[in-house]
Amino acid sequence: MKFSVYQVSRRGGRASNQDRMGYCYTRESALFALADGLGGHPRGDVAAQLALQTIANLFQQEARPRLRDPQEFLRRSIFRAHEQIQRYTQENRLADSPRTTVVVCVLQNGAAHWAHVGDSRLYFLRNGAMLTRTRDHSHVEQQHRKDQAGGLALLQPDGPTRNMLFTCLGSGQLPMIEVGLPQAMRRGDIVLLCSDGLWGQIPESVLVRQFGQQVLSDAVPEVVEMALRQGGADSDNVTALGVEWEADPEELETSLRIETESMQQGGFKSTIQSDLADLQVEEMNDAEIERSIAEINAAIRQGAARK
Repeated sequence: MKFSVYQVSRRGGRASNQDRMGYCYTRESALFALADGLGGHPRGDVAAQLALQTIANLFQQEARPRLRDPQEFLRRSIFRAHEQIQRYTQENRLADSPRTTVVVCVLQNGAAHWAHVGDSRLYFLRNGAMLTRTRDHSHVEQQHRKDQAGGLALLQPDGPTRNMLFTCLGSGQLPMIEVGLPQAMRRGDIVLLCSDGLWGQIPESVLVRQFGQQVLSDAVPEVVEMALRQGGADSDNVTALGVEWEADPEELETSLRIETESMQQGGFKSTIQSDLADLQVEEMNDAEIERSIAEINAAIRQGAARK
């Protein structure tokens, strides 16, 4: 595999940065993830960090050197992250659980696979146009979908209600894990993961145009700075992670270009490191993995039955 990656996270006008991002890869598979700890609940940064650590931990265990089923892995690893946050809440006897959004993308066999919970987004861009993006798990976006299906006037996801989510990781309810359709990658395709601090401040057309006009290493920091300027003194945390597939090395002097063919067969590299000294992510044995799969499938069947 050959790809380039560039990432930026800024605190903005908030007291702390509760966004987390990172990536890890083997010779034949790569994982990119971003989480945004929710305000209004304690230790959102812990929830975001724990989500990424859990997902990266499972990726390291199972990508040997590739995942058996990327989409199934996404469902199960995100569900496992939810369980780990709940476990952290119980062990620390917290009155309220830490919560976070998450968006995860796996690149493998020349295709992009992704899943998300909440309103951290993934944009899939090609030749200066947006092919698709994730849809927020917010009440406004849900109404937007209903209006679009019914041919009514579309509601724009703006204003103070746009952050009202109906699912996340860490809450007392099972998370709604939405898995996108796999997308075959072409040279120059861009996958952008970002928190709502970015997309909430920049019109979608402007965001897409920046990546069509600039190289990745210029576009990522530029859109982050645009969001910070727009947000002003009250700016939210702003985080973006951009990946370009098989990018032209002559156009990427300052971005990080990765060629995995040179890695050893069992090699693994990661930028997702623990910054929580007292936090331990449990490894899963085969029985636990099968149990998690069964629980996820049962939850999916229950949701389908209610519909």
